Amino acid sequence: LAVAVYNWLVNHFAVLCFENICFHENTRENSNKYGLKHLQKTLLFELVGENKVTLMSVREGISMLKQKLQRKKIILILDDIDQQEQLDALAGNLDWFSPGSRVIITTRDTSLLSRYEDRITYELDKLNDKDSLELLSFKALKTNKVDRSYLDILSSVVTYAS
Repeated sequence: LAVAVYNWLVNHFAVLCFENICFHENTRENSNKYGLKHLQKTLLFELVGENKVTLMSVREGISMLKQKLQRKKIILILDDIDQQEQLDALAGNLDWFSPGSRVIITTRDTSLLSRYEDRITYELDKLNDKDSLELLSFKALKTNKVDRSYLDILSSVVTYAS
């Protein structure tokens, strides 16, 4: 969904209305793999063109992002946030951003969004069993068709994962 929103924004109006747009994919995975300082450097490069940044700490990255982003009208999409520390390091508070900027956050833990007063939330509906089986089959077996020989085990996985 986050990729679809990003593509729609880029294709329809983001270039005309905003100075820059940044899609930060798989934040949870990338944070675990590379650390928050790396993600902050990536944002600084993508949003303000800072490519030779040396950050000594996440706190320094927070200060630099806040200072640089206050002057730019941007769209920032943070995909798959799962920890408060990620939000603190990458999107801070609303005072980080120039008026008119937009921050889109995808998360499974909506309690992480409680500090943002001017938020609009959208909760996705769960997939039905048929669509869940198709998605699992596509991801696990690389086919859109649910193989009958795997139907029992795939159904069990879908039921377990809800």
